[in-house]
Amino acid sequence: MRSRYLLATFFGGVCLFFSLISSSFGKEVNVYSFRQEFLMAPLIEAFKEETGIEVNIVFAKKGLINRLEAEGSNSPADLLLTSDFSKLQQAKSKGLTQPVSSGELNTNIPANLRDSEGHWYGLTKRVRAIYVSKDRVKEDEITSYEELAYEIWYERICTRSGKHPYNLALLASMIAHYGEADAEAWLAGLKNNLVRKPAGNDRAQVKGIYSGECDVSLGNSYYLGKMLAKEDQQAWADSVRIIFPNQEDRGAHINISGVTMTAAAKNKAEALAFMEFLSSDTAQKIYAEVNYEYPVKEGVAPSELVASWGEFKGDQLPLSEVANLIKAASDMVDRVGYDF
Repeated sequence: MRSRYLLATFFGGVCLFFSLISSSFGKEVNVYSFRQEFLMAPLIEAFKEETGIEVNIVFAKKGLINRLEAEGSNSPADLLLTSDFSKLQQAKSKGLTQPVSSGELNTNIPANLRDSEGHWYGLTKRVRAIYVSKDRVKEDEITSYEELAYEIWYERICTRSGKHPYNLALLASMIAHYGEADAEAWLAGLKNNLVRKPAGNDRAQVKGIYSGECDVSLGNSYYLGKMLAKEDQQAWADSVRIIFPNQEDRGAHINISGVTMTAAAKNKAEALAFMEFLSSDTAQKIYAEVNYEYPVKEGVAPSELVASWGEFKGDQLPLSEVANLIKAASDMVDRVGYDF
């Protein structure tokens, strides 16, 4: 029997009502997932084949943390899967998670990509890269995040909202490395170089480069693969080079997708087994091939396409430290007026 899926969506301020489909027999694990169905389906099938454990999963783009909070100890969810670490940290701060102890997870996942107290674990890496026009930006003309604030880029940069979790995480890492004063000066310089008000997603910024509206943007690395996979976006992708910043010093900022066990988990053994499976060679290869992400486990190669973008050095700053500075980063975005 194939694993069962219930696709959940949210519309406006209306709460989503749903129920997990429970197995009538055997072992199971119940999952709330911000990660999309197309990505999780092959992982779930491989896990079921290997262990015999059924996975019941609810997908949603938003609202799952609020749902966990409202359900409290009655929540049916054993695990929460997210597309960035800020949601993992948010769930932890609300008391919705519990620590797990696993030698396998600690071996497979580098210490800087997991919570220092064992509440959450990274499952894939994505670089917060710089995208530049092939035609209007010379090779090696920009090599670091710091240079985004240089006057040479005045009215040549476009980005999504400074309040988006991906940009907040990058800013939080800048605070961690340089302190609030220098990070705020950098953010103000970046804002001054924007050609337009921040809007849209990472792909929209690359479209802006393609159209000639801007020459430089910030974007997660895997979006290059996603654009190349869509016929109507291939021209956008072909118009840019992807830059891995700060290769001569601290390395490029890394974000993650990840997993945490909920405080209300009833199927703890099965949930831990699924967490460990997601860090295994089998699952890491699936992640790499399906969504153009980098494996967190050493020794597992990225996809052929991703490997063609070149090797990079990642920032080793612990994400748990970055997570503690997200609020400071959000306040800084407001002070600078970045989105206005």
